[in-house]
Amino acid sequence: QVQLVESGGGLVQAGGSLRLSCAASGRTFSSFAMGWFRQAPGKEREFVALISWSGGNTNYADSVKGRFTISRDNSKNTVYLQMSSLKPEDTAVYYCALRLSSPIEDARSYDYWGQGTQVTVSS
Repeated sequence: QVQLVESGGGLVQAGGSLRLSCAASGRTFSSFAMGWFRQAPGKEREFVALISWSGGNTNYADSVKGRFTISRDNSKNTVYLQMSSLKPEDTAVYYCALRLSSPIEDARSYDYWGQGTQVTVSS
């Protein structure tokens, strides 16, 4: 099994920054893609960002493009989400997910999920 543990969430004022981390442990794989998703109260889970094993392929939701940056350190089995210029509408529980194939935006295709970390942006 694989365990994904997110950290770095919290309360921040609009315009501020946070960096989320997601550490993977347990069963190892030769390569895997990682994604970040979020779910706000009363809304469906939505795609935020993804990254390939090499880090050479990244993609972002239009709502976060230019403000968020996804990266990974394979030596630490960790993926990061640097969030800047945060807005109240970014408030949500953020989840990282692992996919045993190439990265895509469809949350249903991810194999493992973390427990989530709360991000709250005050206006």
